[in-house]
Amino acid sequence: QVQLVESGGGLVQAGGSLRLSCAASGRTFSGYTMGWFAQIPGQEREFVAAISWSGGIPYYADSVKGRFTISRDNAKNTVYLQMSSLKPDDTAVYSCAAARRVLPTGRRSQPDEYDYWGQGTQVTVSS
Repeated sequence: QVQLVESGGGLVQAGGSLRLSCAASGRTFSGYTMGWFAQIPGQEREFVAAISWSGGIPYYADSVKGRFTISRDNAKNTVYLQMSSLKPDDTAVYSCAAARRVLPTGRRSQPDEYDYWGQGTQVTVSS
């Protein structure tokens, strides 16, 4: 049973930073793609960033390029999202997701490509 548990969300002022963590368990994740998505109530999930568990070039939404960094720690089975220069528009519930294959670049931003999801962690950025 694959489980993804996010942590690290909270309230931060505009311009501040947060680091989100996604602890993955239940199997070996080699060959998986890990992603972060953001969702505001009443709206669809929006892609934030993705990375192949085995390495490779991270992939970002244009809105977060240069501000957010996705990384993973294989020894800890954990994926991180370092968020910097936060803006009020970044306010959302951030969820971690896992796909059972290495997704091609063009598919990494599609929520339907991911097989497992965490519960999410709230990030609130005040102005």
